[in-house]
Parts: sequence; structure tokens; C-alpha cells
Amino acid sequence: MTPATGGPLSTESARRAVEAVWRIESARIVGALARYTGDFELAEDVAQEAVAEALVTWSREGAPANPVGWLLATARRRAIDSFRRRSALDERYAMLAGRLAEGETSSGAMTPRDRPDELPWDPDRIDDDVLALMFVACHPVLSPEARVALTLRTVGGLSSEEIARAFLVPVPTLQARITRGKKTIAAARVPFELPPPEERRERLGGVLSVLYVIFTEGSTTTAGDRLLRSDLAYEAIRLARTLAALLPDEPEVYGLLALFELTAARFPARTGPDGEAVLLEDQDRRLWDRSAIRRGLAAIGRAAAIGRGLGPYGLQAAIAACHASASSVPETDWERVVLLYEVLGRVAPSPVVELNRAVAVAMADGPQQALSIVDELVASDGLSGSYLLPSVRGELLARLGRTAEARAELELAARLCRNVHERSVLLRKAAALA
Repeated sequence: MTPATGGPLSTESARRAVEAVWRIESARIVGALARYTGDFELAEDVAQEAVAEALVTWSREGAPANPVGWLLATARRRAIDSFRRRSALDERYAMLAGRLAEGETSSGAMTPRDRPDELPWDPDRIDDDVLALMFVACHPVLSPEARVALTLRTVGGLSSEEIARAFLVPVPTLQARITRGKKTIAAARVPFELPPPEERRERLGGVLSVLYVIFTEGSTTTAGDRLLRSDLAYEAIRLARTLAALLPDEPEVYGLLALFELTAARFPARTGPDGEAVLLEDQDRRLWDRSAIRRGLAAIGRAAAIGRGLGPYGLQAAIAACHASASSVPETDWERVVLLYEVLGRVAPSPVVELNRAVAVAMADGPQQALSIVDELVASDGLSGSYLLPSVRGELLARLGRTAEARAELELAARLCRNVHERSVLLRKAAALA
């Protein structure tokens, strides 16, 4: 066990130290454990047990010189104990116990005194471990909710409490999702390994969709009294950056990263002093994060340079780039935005894409043509129960001077909207039409 670097820590200091290490290194820790044990559920469980033990031990003895090695060594001992309980003759136990007894440090067991710079995992396998962890956490055998929860827990290092708070669900509900997800992976005998090359691109879509859900919930909170959950959105960005580093030749990974960066660039201007929503046309663009815009434009440039064309995320990023590059709403290249939405509608058709195209058409060609698109969506019942459709329809009717109809649509949108701040905006617009 690596020695402590100082004296005892307060409980709060120990908690902060453990949380910092876990948030940064959780994917590597769980990935290394899953590869060595061959059991995803066990790896995640013993990692959490090691974290719990660290909270007690580090406050009593101080933080170790190699905190990651300490967590790995502790977790691996817990795994060995589990194998011992299952069967004293289990071959996996014999293998793991032998490695630990021999002090095989490249496996992550411990750092030897005469080799203090030894990494707590195999540097030739670390990228594969993290990538495999992402693919397992986002495996198609899991429900969408379980994929999100497991990704944030095992790859992102968020606690159950943090994830539950972000998605406004009770902690026991969230913990049950994680438990069911791990049991589903075990029952389906999902191997801890990268998908074969012929399956990887298809499976990659599932990973990207999970990150997209996480970011979307952070950037436009579905319900509650906060417009943004920026910590959740920035976690999705961090995971997307990790994925881009691991898969540098996949254009859609860079397209997704570009979309995240360009959308997050507007966060500083999207809320007022009291957290109220600030509409795009009213935002102070001087507050937009120019560094994030540069990163986003670079990422979409990388996606285009790879040469296989932009996919759905890349096309959305190209639309976000039009907004990021404009000095105001009127100065936005709305004709290009309409064209990009038309392409997106062919590549990944959905009612939401069609509704967004209608908004762009209204800006480029006027509200009457856009209203025809929206009315077709109403007739098809494509967005039934969503506040977005009556919200857009109300705006278009207001621009056409059909005030009473517009007010009714905006009031309907307010009733359907579950976010406090967005609802307030809709009610203010409706009241202004009285």
C-alpha cells in the first residue's frame, strides 16, 4: 500500500480528495478492474467499496502518495475476496491473487518502493479499457435510462446522488436503474471488450446518443426551476472530448463535440441575474464564450476533413456554427440554416427537425410558409403533448397578426411546459398579446 503524504485529514478534506480522484480517474479505475476481473458488475461494485474505504482511511491516515494505486489495490483485494467466497479453487482467484502476491504493479495492484513512477495500470491498454467501458455502459441490451445512469456513474464518476439530482428522480430510483443495468449486462454475458471493427461504428451511435441525452438535459432542463444544468452539460463535453481522443478518425464524434462546444458557448448569455431565460434575439453576444466557439469550429472542421461527410450531429453543429458566427439574429445566414435543416431532415428525419426547419423558414421567407409546415406537424400528431409545437405556432400566428389564436397557443404551450423559467417566458408572451 502506498504511504500517506501527510497527517490525518478532516472528514470534509478526505471527501474532497476522494471525489477529485474519482471524478478524474473513475473510467480508468473501473476499466482496469473490469478487464482484470472479466466482470463489469463486480468491477463497479468493488470500485465503489474502495471509495467508501478511502473516505474512512484517508481521514485517519492522510491521503496516500499514489491515490489511484491505493484505490485500485483496495478494489482488487475486494475482488479477490469475492472470488474466494465464490470458490476457493476458482482459477480467476488464483490468477489475481498470484499477481497481487507477486506485486505485479503494471496490473494496478500497487506502486513498488523502488519504482515510484510505475503507472497503476498498463499504459498500452488504458485507452482500450476506457473505450470498452463506454461501449459496455451504452450496450444496446440496456434501457436508455440505464445507459445514461451507468455512463455517468462508471465513466463520468458522478455519484448516484448527483445523477438523481440532475435528472430529478429519487436516489433509490436511480440506484435501482444502475443495479438493474449491471445485472442485465451480467445476464446477457456482455464481454468487457471493444466491439469488433465491423460492429464498432454501428455501436458507436449508441454511445453518441447517450452523450447527446446527457448534454441535452444539461443545456435545456426538461423540468424544475433551473433553465440550465451546466455541470451536467460540461460532463457530457468532457466525455465527448475523451471519446474524440480515443476515436480520432470518426467524424460524428467530432460533430457531436462541435455541437456541444458551440451550444455551450451561449450558456453565459442564456440566463439573466435571477436565472430567468434570455431568448436568442435578446442575448448579449459579447458574453458568448469565444474559446468554446473556436473549439467547436475546429471540431467541425476536423469532422469535415475526415472525409466521410457530416452525419446528424455534424449537421446540427453546422447549424450551431451559423448562429455562433453571426453578429445578431437578423445577420444570421438563415438560408444556409434552412438548407442544413433540409439535409438533416433527409439524413435523420424527425418532427423536432421539421419544427426547427419551420423556425428557420420563418426567418428566411416569412411566417406564412413556416405556418404551413407547422400545421402539417399538427395534423400528423408528430409532437403530441410537447410544448414546443404550440410555442412555435403561437409565435408564427402573432407575427401574422392573428392575436387571439396566438395567445391561446402560447397559453397551451405554458400549460405543457414543465420548466419553470421557460413557462414564465411563454406566459409573458401570451400576456403581451392581451
